[in-house]
Amino acid sequence: MEAVIEKECSALGGLFQTVIGDMKSSCPIWEDFITKAGKLQSQLRATAMAVTVFLDAFQKVADMATNSRGEPVQGPDKLFRDRQL
Repeated sequence: MEAVIEKECSALGGLFQTVIGDMKSSCPIWEDFITKAGKLQSQLRATAMAVTVFLDAFQKVADMATNSRGEPVQGPDKLFRDRQL
C-alpha cells in the first residue's frame, strides 16, 4: 500500500514540475497576448467613438433635410434643360 502511495506522489510531483516548467516557458507568450488584447480594446473603443460621432453628424444632416422648407432640390436633368433655354 505504501508503495502505491509513493508511486502516486511521485507521479503527481512529476506532473507538478512539468506544469510549472510549461508555465515558466509560456509566460512571455501570455504577456504578449495580454498586451495585444489591451491594444485591441483601445482601438475598438476609438472605433466605437468614431462611429458614434459619425452617426451623430449623419443624424444632424437627416434632421436638417427633414425640417427643410421650400422646393425640392432640382435633379440634374432639369438643370440641363434650364441652361438650354
